[in-house]
Parts: sequence; structure tokens; C-alpha cells
Amino acid sequence: MEAANPLGRNYKVGEVLGHGTFAKVRIAQHVRTGRNVAVKIINRAMMGSPEKQEKVRREIKIGRLCVHPHVTRVYEVIDTPTDIYVIMEHMLQGELFDYITQKKRLQEDEARQFFQQIIAGVEYCHGNNVVHRDLKPENLLLDGRGNVKIADFGLSNIIKNGNLLRTACGSPNYAAPEILSGRPYGAEVDIWSCGVILYGLLCGTLPFDDSNIPLLFKKIKAGRYTLPNHLSDGARDLIRRILVVDPTRRISIHGIRQHHWFILNLPPHLALNATQHLTRVDHVIIEQVVRLGFDRGHLFHSLHGGLQNDATVAYYLLLDSRPNPH
Repeated sequence: MEAANPLGRNYKVGEVLGHGTFAKVRIAQHVRTGRNVAVKIINRAMMGSPEKQEKVRREIKIGRLCVHPHVTRVYEVIDTPTDIYVIMEHMLQGELFDYITQKKRLQEDEARQFFQQIIAGVEYCHGNNVVHRDLKPENLLLDGRGNVKIADFGLSNIIKNGNLLRTACGSPNYAAPEILSGRPYGAEVDIWSCGVILYGLLCGTLPFDDSNIPLLFKKIKAGRYTLPNHLSDGARDLIRRILVVDPTRRISIHGIRQHHWFILNLPPHLALNATQHLTRVDHVIIEQVVRLGFDRGHLFHSLHGGLQNDATVAYYLLLDSRPNPH
């Protein structure tokens, strides 16, 4: 079936990378640029209920909305009567979870680099009123250069007009106390999850863990955890400020960005306001796209208008595979 699908004009589709409930992911090569992508193939018949269909539509909408160096990029979406094809960035080095497992725990300098990138991506999502709600190392992927990017917006939602969210979702070990307590919540739940991730990066274990789920929930709601002796004072202080049960007292992303442990060796591109990443056009990449046969004026117009077409897909594929992107 794949051979006859609408990807044939622009992509050579390869092996299956993974399976989901009503989707599978294949690797594919973009013909004109030679770059690899991941193609999520969602079968409409398998989606079933209107609720599941809405969830998929929302995931795609959020994926296209969040364009940032530390969010997995959605290049294009191709709709057919039977399937939806989501063309995404191929994250060569897989999950951050596997990387932590392999290393046992990370040294503070390396953990800080990952955490700086994660916070930059989360800050951008929150700036677009998107709450991820399922941040964990399994949903943080590493590209070919070892940069971390936020993935899997399947449980994400958009906060409208400052209204709080109410749905209990996410992975229990990373879920904020207010979610587990059934209280309305905002973007602060992602900050809590980032604190759990930071603890995992530095310690190789989770701050809240118990095979007995009611006991696990009790520990999280009480904010009861221990900090290993090997952590620096700065890391200990930041974790303590993030893993605060009361979301009104929990440190904000702005506060994290000003923390002395976080700002150490902060790369210049991560100090930029998130929108500044999107306003810069890379003229070297523009020339490469023009050499592939695309019209320069049309490309500029499409990029500034946020349009999805063959020219912009080629541009972003080449942009994401630059030898030195920053």
C-alpha cells in the first residue's frame, strides 16, 4: 500500500521504526535533499471515536504550531481519505531515557546542557499557550548531534484565555501533585516534570518511585524525596525550588533561567527569546534550496507566511541538518 501512497513523489519510504495504537512510524528519505525523515502514518479507520480523532488533530495542530530548535519539527502533513501522513524530523539518537540508562547518571555539565535545551523548548511551548502534560525522558529525543528535542504532543493541550486544565493525564512518576489531586492546573505542571527530569539526569533514578501506586501518589502529593550527597549545592537548590508541591510557590521558567546553576555556560542561542529563532532566515540555506530548482521569491514569501509547500519543506530539512546550526 505504501508504494502507491502520496509520499511517492517526494519520499522514498523505508523500514518501520515503531508502532502505536493506530499509527506506525517509518523512516523515509526526502528525494530532493537526500535527508531522512520519520513518517507517522495514522490510519483513519483505526482512530475510531470522535474523541480519538480530536486528540490526533490537536496533536498535529500543536506539532505544527511549535517550531523551535528544541522541539521535534513537523515538516508537513499529507491528508488522504484513508490515512494521515505526518512528516517529522528523524531523531537519529533516539530517546533521552536510553541515553541516561546507558550512562547510569550524567555529570552536571552534561545534564545542564540537556536541561538548558529542554527549558528553552518548554518555554517556547508555553509562550504559545501549549502545555505538554507528558514531559519525561521517553518523550525527549536526541538528534544526530546529540541535541535534545521535545516530542510526542499526544497529551498536550492549549490553554485558552487563561483557563485552567482539568484532565488527569501523563505518567504518574512525572505528574505534578495538582494533577494527582484532581485540582485545576496550568503550565506549572510541566515545570514540575522538568524538575523530575533534572533529578533523573543527575541521579539516574527518580525522586518519586514506588511500585504501589497509592503510595507513589502519596509521596508526590507530600513532595517527599531525598537528594543524593553527590549533587552540587546549586543543583540541589534548583531541584528544591522546582519540586514544590504548591504550584503558586513553584519556581517559574523565568526564575529557572535566572538561577545560578542554570546560567552556567549557557550557549548564546539559548539565551535568545524563543521567537528570535523564527525570524532569522538562513541565506546559505536559501541558496541551496534555489539550486534545487525552487524560486527564490516564492520561497521567501512562503517562509514569511508560514506556508507549507515543497520549497519550505526542503528549506527546513536542510536547515535542520546544518553542520553547525548555532
